Amino acid sequence: MASVSLTVSTVKPLADRVFVKVSASEEKTAGGILLPDTAKEKPQIGEIVQIGPGKRNEDGTRQEPEVKVGDKVLYSKYAGTDVKLGGDEYVLLSEKDILAVVG
Repeated sequence: MASVSLTVSTVKPLADRVFVKVSASEEKTAGGILLPDTAKEKPQIGEIVQIGPGKRNEDGTRQEPEVKVGDKVLYSKYAGTDVKLGGDEYVLLSEKDILAVVG
């Protein structure tokens, strides 16, 4: 998976891609043990901040994305491209890599 660092203020995904702000990783285990940075797993949950216009069908029309801005989603572990924008971490991924919308 690639990682990119940007210094722009806006990112607009194309086609069926979504731009997801990554949730913070767990600092402690369930038993209360503090985790060092090297032992933390990459989070798979984030909030959608931008969506593309949708996938183009064979007849030229666009298919509406199933997710919307503000949805919290669970996505595949090794999907997308990691993007650092300012001090925040994001993932740019295809809509097909989203596994579920979580409440």
